[in-house]
Amino acid sequence: MHMANLGDLRLHYRIDGPEDGAPVVFANSLGTDFRLWDQILPLLPQGLRILRFDKRGHGLSDCPPGPYAMGQLISDTEALMDRLGFANAVFVGLSIGGLIAQGLATKRLDLVRAIVLSNTGAKIGTRDMWQDRIDAVAAGGLQAVVDPTMDRWFARPFHDTDAFHAWRNMFLRCPAEGWMGCGAAIAGSDFYTTTAALRLPCLGIAGSEDGSTPPDLVRETAELVPGAEFRLIRGAGHLPCVEKPEEYAAILTAFLKAQGAA
Repeated sequence: MHMANLGDLRLHYRIDGPEDGAPVVFANSLGTDFRLWDQILPLLPQGLRILRFDKRGHGLSDCPPGPYAMGQLISDTEALMDRLGFANAVFVGLSIGGLIAQGLATKRLDLVRAIVLSNTGAKIGTRDMWQDRIDAVAAGGLQAVVDPTMDRWFARPFHDTDAFHAWRNMFLRCPAEGWMGCGAAIAGSDFYTTTAALRLPCLGIAGSEDGSTPPDLVRETAELVPGAEFRLIRGAGHLPCVEKPEEYAAILTAFLKAQGAA
């Protein structure tokens, strides 16, 4: 286990691959830790240098009192990449990780040369919607929102698998303070204008059964960036890297090769 001391915050991270490999950074969703990407890593091309991390309030990273601002999450990621020498990277962000990707690309094009916007949007939901969820968690913990969250996250057949229960348990073990803090950051984020100003390679990935960030939202967001590609994974929900890892890895591999990263 590796912890990066960023001064007022310690982030848990892992690096895989050779020191001279093409840099790729993965940022996961609300309520998960960096194990979200475990199934696809063995399916990606050899020789990549891959950074995964737990954002504040998640996994083994510090969980400071919330609410958080999206700018804090972006600055955390920026500081971690600077500290670990991850510049000129392909940045893969899922859900809130995709918001971080958009904000970081706007702020630091020296760190991000291409983005993958997976199951995300330039704006996700409304302030009122997120406040309702935050209030429910404040009153009853993550147990109060776990079932509707799992319905949005996973296609119905996946609910009958043993793996489904592992992901449900991961969600329940997320610190409530961290979940609420990041929920507040999502509520306050609207990147439509700034993402439309980006000029870099962009790939959007959506799941046909995603109840959190529907395919039309993902497509609309990706297409804010001129020349962006879009891929739909059928039969998958909000976490297609979990439900359809082979298809997800194949789509990502093709994009990495197009960027000369594999």
